[in-house]
Amino acid sequence: MKRLLVLLLALNIPTAFASGVDSTRHFEAIDTLKKSNSRLWIPSMVTGLNVSQIAFSNWTQGGSNALTWTITADVGLDYRTDSWTLRNKLKLAYGRTRLGSQQYMTNDNELFQESVVSYGIGWATDPYISNSIRTTITRGYSYKTNPPVLIADFFDPGYVTQSLGFTYNKLKFMSTRLGLAVQEVFANKYRQYTDNLSTTNTVEPFKLETGFESVSQGKVQIAENILLTSGLRLFTRFESLNVWDVRWDNVLAARVNSFVNVNFNFLLVYQKDQSLTTQMKEGLQLGLVYTVL
Repeated sequence: MKRLLVLLLALNIPTAFASGVDSTRHFEAIDTLKKSNSRLWIPSMVTGLNVSQIAFSNWTQGGSNALTWTITADVGLDYRTDSWTLRNKLKLAYGRTRLGSQQYMTNDNELFQESVVSYGIGWATDPYISNSIRTTITRGYSYKTNPPVLIADFFDPGYVTQSLGFTYNKLKFMSTRLGLAVQEVFANKYRQYTDNLSTTNTVEPFKLETGFESVSQGKVQIAENILLTSGLRLFTRFESLNVWDVRWDNVLAARVNSFVNVNFNFLLVYQKDQSLTTQMKEGLQLGLVYTVL
């Protein structure tokens, strides 16, 4: 007797800590707390575990066993006084996929950390200083060939950027800043990201770049149960002002009811030293939601 086992599991359990309220009302909570306290720490955290599996036994219609899982975390810790604002953000994502008897493949692998300090001087814009770090969490492979080729590792390459300029954050739903920037690129094995092409006899493990950085971030509550967040980072170098690095990260979150939500993430990256074509990543998740008070 033929046996059939088909198991489908789509699990997404984000948790949010947003000053004791639903994450879609985070900014309203901040405004309320600011009125009651001139010095305020504002923590936030959204974590997710996403699993998808399908398994077959004696299945005559074709198919292959598959397992995919992804762990994500988006953590923030801000500090505000009457004059100073400190914003800290940490984003982590890691996931793997296995199809049939093949080896596991990495499908997500990212670490991004940013800190921004600004001082209110009574102008329309405020001076700021920032520092950001971008790298992979662990080894990253290209699966276009067999066997896969190792192309990245933790801080190989790693990007560290400092900028100094002015920020405009008077609106509840968005902030933007522009400043002079210094970017350090570190590499060990994968020095194609740090190599200075003008020095033919040496392949450098470090590269220093100077230019301009622009960062805009926004959150719009489209409906009572739908929240759109978007972040756009642009960086250009003084020696090539017509070439810009672009990172555009978007998340559309819709709460179906108190237990179920839908998240759609779209990330667009253009960085000439990594690829001459635009890189894109998208993900659609349906699952359960839980809010930590």
